[in-house]
Amino acid sequence: MQTRSTYKPLTILWLLATFAVLAIGFRQAIYIAPTEATMGDLQRIFYYHVPNAMLALIFPYINLAGALGYLYYRSRNPQRAAAADALALAAAEITVILASITLITGMLWARPVWGIWWTWDERLTTFLLLWLLYVSYLMLRRLSSSGQTHGLAAVLSVFAAVDVPITYMSIRWWRTQHPAPVLTGDGNLDPHMYAAFLWNIAGWAMFTTFLLVFRYALERRRQRKAEAFALNFLEEGVPRGY
Repeated sequence: MQTRSTYKPLTILWLLATFAVLAIGFRQAIYIAPTEATMGDLQRIFYYHVPNAMLALIFPYINLAGALGYLYYRSRNPQRAAAADALALAAAEITVILASITLITGMLWARPVWGIWWTWDERLTTFLLLWLLYVSYLMLRRLSSSGQTHGLAAVLSVFAAVDVPITYMSIRWWRTQHPAPVLTGDGNLDPHMYAAFLWNIAGWAMFTTFLLVFRYALERRRQRKAEAFALNFLEEGVPRGY
């Protein structure tokens, strides 16, 4: 109880700080950042599209770390394996959320600028593949009843993580229709736009970190309940409450 009472105020403070940073980021992006000369206000999608895209390439490696931890500990330490598996699942779910936001905001930008919702260029295709891989991961976890489900999902995580550097480097390796990198390449982001970008990436990073911890805790609770259910069944033959 003491631990729970300690975590609750910290959680509230973290959420309040997160919403404050997101609110500042929104004000910077919508009202303070200068209007882009070519695209006008449509460019403001950038302040949400790019931070989510960047984070969508980070959380797969948290998923990979959890998957590798599960594969390493599953025959050595079941408790650590379960914790690693919970982390992998939470990170995969957040990756799907971030990738979905990235794809949606990208299409909202592409329609008025390119005249089309979608094009099969290298950057978009590799990012869509990333989204599909993690949707497949979650579907495997949800729909498969095999005893090897968690192991198969962990192996899938390894293959999914391989797509991340390919996606990141795609607009450097190939001349794609996607714009050039605006932070490290030829995009030349206006210095007056950096504040809006940094506030938003900080806010989304704080929010997704909260989601990761929250979802991890929920999965660990589910694992403990499932373990207790199994132990009660083995000890008594009939689960408690029946």
